[in-house]
Amino acid sequence: MTITAAADGSALGNPGPAGWAWYVNDECWRAGGWPHGTNNQGELMAVLDLLRATAHLPGEDLRILCDSQYVINSITKWMPGWKRKGWRKADGKPVLNVELLKELDRELAGRTYTFEWVKGHAGHELNEAADERARAAATAYQQGVAARSGPGFPGAHQHLAASQPATLDVPAAGAARPAAGPDRAAAVMGGNPGGAGSSRARAAAGPAQAYDEPDLFSEFDADDLEVAEAAQHTGSIPPEALVEELERELLGPLVRGDIGRTAVLLHPDFMEIGSSGRVWTRDAMMMALEEDPGERTDIEILGADRVGAGAVLLTYRSFARSGTTLRSSLWVLDGDRWRLRFHQGTREA
Repeated sequence: MTITAAADGSALGNPGPAGWAWYVNDECWRAGGWPHGTNNQGELMAVLDLLRATAHLPGEDLRILCDSQYVINSITKWMPGWKRKGWRKADGKPVLNVELLKELDRELAGRTYTFEWVKGHAGHELNEAADERARAAATAYQQGVAARSGPGFPGAHQHLAASQPATLDVPAAGAARPAAGPDRAAAVMGGNPGGAGSSRARAAAGPAQAYDEPDLFSEFDADDLEVAEAAQHTGSIPPEALVEELERELLGPLVRGDIGRTAVLLHPDFMEIGSSGRVWTRDAMMMALEEDPGERTDIEILGADRVGAGAVLLTYRSFARSGTTLRSSLWVLDGDRWRLRFHQGTREA
């Protein structure tokens, strides 16, 4: 028999009041959360608790439906490399959410499981049910009321307190404390979340640190990334012209959907203030663009100005069906590469 369950997480503010949930049916689901955590921590905790809840059925195959590329990739792709490197990323930094990932590694040992990516907020029955319960748990912590924990899995001996990683320093699912913040949303510079894919694995694990968003780009070794154009190294093209070409490249859906290429183009400290007013980190941006790179954006260059020996400010107007947006991008020279450090968009009146 195969157990099919959806696992999801939610964070109001990211970080902020956070919740997690897994769902099989109305008689078989569980949820919990913390006063302060990230969406990724919620996603990981949902899978971890599902594994614990089904530990009494080690012979059953487990099919986990998940809308988080981060969770799927962490478990099925990155964990072996992290473990070989002593739970460190390619850049030598510690892996984020390490305690959760190590717990997952232990629970996955000996289990037969499949991860399947599903598009979030797209009407998938199980995913929607898990998402609703995860958000309800996060909202309960935000409002300072008790969170519904659910009936659990039949036959499982579950202990809520034991299901909470000590490194998060948070209470179990029933004890709520207030916090505040908004929920997650879509993508930047013209993109919205979406995408497709699935992964299969048998066992793996990894590490991390509480409340931080993962640096997805440092998971890739340099020789795994697409090498930037030779002009980046030769200096044969004026920086202003090169930056304009790189900006146009980044606006193309094929590049935006390629996490290896965008890892080259975006600075490790990239930040964006979108036209909606939302602040995007590099990690949040990359995950959103990978899910849905959007359509190619037409632009009109307004200016490309050197603002320092290693910085170029590019300003332009972008066109979409909803109207035009005035945008500015600050590109900086990082070693021998030009990378996008900051972007801001303002809807034009």
